[in-house]
Order: sequence, then C-alpha cells, then structure tokens
Amino acid sequence: MRLAGHLLVDQLAIHGVGRVFCVPGESYLAVLDGLHDSAIETIVCRHESGAGMMAEATARLTGRPGIVMVTRGPGATNVSSAVHVADQDSAPLIVFVGLPPRDTDGRGAFQEIDLQGLFGGMTKWVATIREASRIPELISRAFHTALQGRPGPVVIGLPEDMLVETVDVEDARPVLPAATSCSQGEIQTFLEAVSVAKRPLIILGGSAWTPEAATSIADFARAFDIPVATQTRRQSLIDAHHSCYAGELGPRANPALLALVKDSDLVILLGGRMSEVPSQDYKLFGIPVPEQHVVHIHPGAEELGRVYQTGHGIHASPAGFAMALTARGPWNSRPLSIRTDNAHQSYLDWSERAPEMPGDLQMGAVMAHLRRALPENAVVCNGAGNYTGWVQRFHRYRTYGSQLAPISGSMGYGLPAALAAKLHEPERTVVAFAGDGCFMMNAQEFATAVQYDLPVIVIVVDNEMYGSIRMFQEREFPARVIATGLRNPDFAALARSFGGHGETVNRTEDFAPALERAMASGRPALLHCRISPEAINATTTLSAIRKAALKPHA
Repeated sequence: MRLAGHLLVDQLAIHGVGRVFCVPGESYLAVLDGLHDSAIETIVCRHESGAGMMAEATARLTGRPGIVMVTRGPGATNVSSAVHVADQDSAPLIVFVGLPPRDTDGRGAFQEIDLQGLFGGMTKWVATIREASRIPELISRAFHTALQGRPGPVVIGLPEDMLVETVDVEDARPVLPAATSCSQGEIQTFLEAVSVAKRPLIILGGSAWTPEAATSIADFARAFDIPVATQTRRQSLIDAHHSCYAGELGPRANPALLALVKDSDLVILLGGRMSEVPSQDYKLFGIPVPEQHVVHIHPGAEELGRVYQTGHGIHASPAGFAMALTARGPWNSRPLSIRTDNAHQSYLDWSERAPEMPGDLQMGAVMAHLRRALPENAVVCNGAGNYTGWVQRFHRYRTYGSQLAPISGSMGYGLPAALAAKLHEPERTVVAFAGDGCFMMNAQEFATAVQYDLPVIVIVVDNEMYGSIRMFQEREFPARVIATGLRNPDFAALARSFGGHGETVNRTEDFAPALERAMASGRPALLHCRISPEAINATTTLSAIRKAALKPHA
C-alpha cells in the first residue's frame, strides 16, 4: 500500500526523471512529501513561469520530458507561458497541476480552474487523474505522449484528495518511446532527388535530435557538397565552422542566405516545421505549393503537408532519418563547389563584421570578445527582444546543445534556461543574455541561482525600453512614442542584493575585464551593459527607422 502522492513520485523515478522544478502548493503536498525521501532532486523556484522554462530547457538538453509541478489557479496560469514555449519548440514537457478536491468540481472552489479550457489548444494531451489506482497507467501515457511523434507538452491534473489515498497497484514499465524512422526505399528516393539536384540546400530545425544525428547529417552534407542552413534559434545543430554551414534563417537574416534559398532547386527541411520566422513571414517559399522541390522530414505525420504541399514527405525523426541514411554509407566526399564555399564564407563575413553603432558600448565588440573568451562548448541562452539579434548574428555555436532560445519569442527565457543548463552540466560555462525588459520577466530566478550555487553569467543589455516594440512603433507610427519606455533599477546592485556578483559596464573597453571578474567570482554574476537607445538592433538606428517611416508623409 502506498500513498498516491508517493506512488506518483515512484513512477517518475521509473521513467528516468532525475530532477523536478516546482513552486510549492498545498494542493500537492503529498507529492512533495514523496519527493522528500526520493533520489529525484527538487528545485524550488520563485515563479511558475521560471520553473516551467527550466523544465522546458531541461527537456531540450536531455531529449526526455522536463517535469514541473505547480498549484491550481494562479500556479497553472503562470506556467502557461512555458507550456506555449514547449508547444512551439516541440519540447517534451510534463506539467503537474495540483487541483481542489474532486467533490468540489464545478462549484467555483478556491482557485478552481478548467485545465482543458486553459491548456487544450497548446498541448498534446490534458488529463486529470481521478482514481489513484490509475496513476502508473496515466503517467506512462503522459511520457509516451510527450515523447512520441512531434514532442510536446502534456498537462496532468492532480486532485488534492486523490493524492492522499492509499492504493495497492503495480508500477508501470519504463517508457521506451517508439522511434520514428523511414524505410530504405524512402532513403533511395531521397538520394535520387539529391543526385539530380544542381543546387540543393539542407535546412535543419525542430527537435528529436541527438548529437550523433547532427554529426551524421553534417558529414552527409560535406560528402555531397550541400550547403546547410539552420532555422531560427537552432544554430547549434551544426558547428558554425563546418565548411558547409551557410547561416541562420531568422529575423533580419543574411540577404545572401535568402538568395541562396530562393536559388535552390532542392530544399531539404529536416526536423523543423519552417514556421513564420524562418520562412520570412511565409514568403521564402511559395505557399501552399513551394517553387522549389521540397523534401520535408518530420517526426509528426500531421505536419507533413499541413503548411507546405511538398514534393516528398518523410515521416521520421531527425535521429531516425540520420540512422537510416547512415546505413547507406560510407560516402565518398566530393570537392566542395564554389556555391558551398561562397555560402560558408558569406556566413563568416556576415557574423564577423559588426557595424559601428551610436554609444560608448559597442555590442559588436562585446560579441567578438565573447567568441574569443568563452569555451567552445559554452551554453548561450537568451529570451526575446532586439538584443538577441547581436547574439544570433555574431555568436558562433560550435557544439551540439550549446544554444537554448525559444522559437516562440518568449521574453524571460534566458535566465531560467541557463539555470537548467548549469544544473544539467555543471562543468560547462553558461551565459544568459537578456534585454532590460526580458530580464525583468523572470529576474526573481536570480535568487534561485544563488540558492543552488549556480554560477551562470547574465548579460543584461539595457537600452531603457521595450526595444523590439519601439522599433515597430517607430516604423508604423513614427514619433508617436507610448508604452515602450522603461525606468530600470540598477541591475548590478540587484544582483549583489541577491548574493551574486554584479557590475555595470558603460564602455566597450570595460567589458572584457568585467567578464573576467564575473567568471572568476565563482558566483552567479550579472553584467549590466548600458547601450545607447539609438543602437536599436545590429543593422540600423532608431533615428534611421523613424526617418524612413516619416519620409513618405513629408
């Protein structure tokens, strides 16, 4: 006989969970009690959004479901931002939500919430465990659902009174998700398409990758002389110095890369959905029928043909496809063509030359120094905002799993993701970038970094505004500024008040010694980098945007 809350923890251990993130609540005290004597590490966070994003980042790093536990009502609504990130990022996340007792259903009980209504549109499955004896069965199903096909989030409700029942029931078996692969016939058809293409291109994205799969695809591209691009915020799927790498398809992408895509006669979409941002507002290909011959390889059958009516769809995960492709090797490498050489050189030039911007602190120079100072396997995290343009364009990701950033464009992601990365691999250097607005979305998790002694480095890029929105505001309604200016705290002092290391950087020449001191401190560290509001992004100034917007009206 086991208490239901303890039984649930036992199932998590059976399915390989090593760490859970939570904000505690009275509705799932029995689960917390089960974690007390468990080998599973419990990380208590300061906000459900931060806890959920840590769990989502853990899923990205491990390929296994990240686990977050929250309470009903406000806890559930707060964690919804992380659920949306997991949905768009195709990350296997399992959210456990404590609920009021079962006999209060529908009465508007304290913090009662409709889980299906709240989460149904952005999850793979929502369920409430109403019988304690079904805990092993339904937890197993949650893991299978989160992992298989296109990975994604699952939400499980836990009524408070159910968790304190005692039951005698067998444990579930460890989850071994069914691999999605393809036949050798499909591989043969794929290779035939590659053999006749004169200007092929591979675009990497999505999830369900492994380091081995990423290496195999990079080797295949080198052997067959095919340039490789990555979808936005999936840059660490290939070494930036690989001779075939052509750059990232993201906001303000390299014009030469966009031209390369449009000039290609065969485009291989591997792993990703090619959604709005990488497809440049769905304008990069014809839609619904692409102008190029497109082969789309994706772990979710429902995605094939949903947006693009491709020439050839293959239902396989990147890992499964890479394994089947490798079985046909080894390959005889071809000499790299001028097209592939030029594509890689264009990427290197694009990621090297930063324009001079207004202000005493030059983010281009900051990024150049970080490329020299950080280890090749450093993990770099960020949330959303114009500051990310500097990171995505000028940082070169060298190793698999070294980038954690949400394709959903969710602010507040960088710091929680960095904590998850440091917990997962403590020996790696972990850096989180955040804008001033982005950092304040989950600034409280700096306390979590201090509590668990996680010496991450946070670089706050402060231009005293919601920069992305101000940029769009000036473009659409020039000189009519409202609701985008910010009055910020002293971020360095804030970090010190939490117990971390904090410094303010106002000039380019001050950044390198400040970074060195931060890395040597051995504590969670924050560098408050104050840049000119004019340096609105990596390509233009605020005044230039306003001038261009006003010109037609002059």
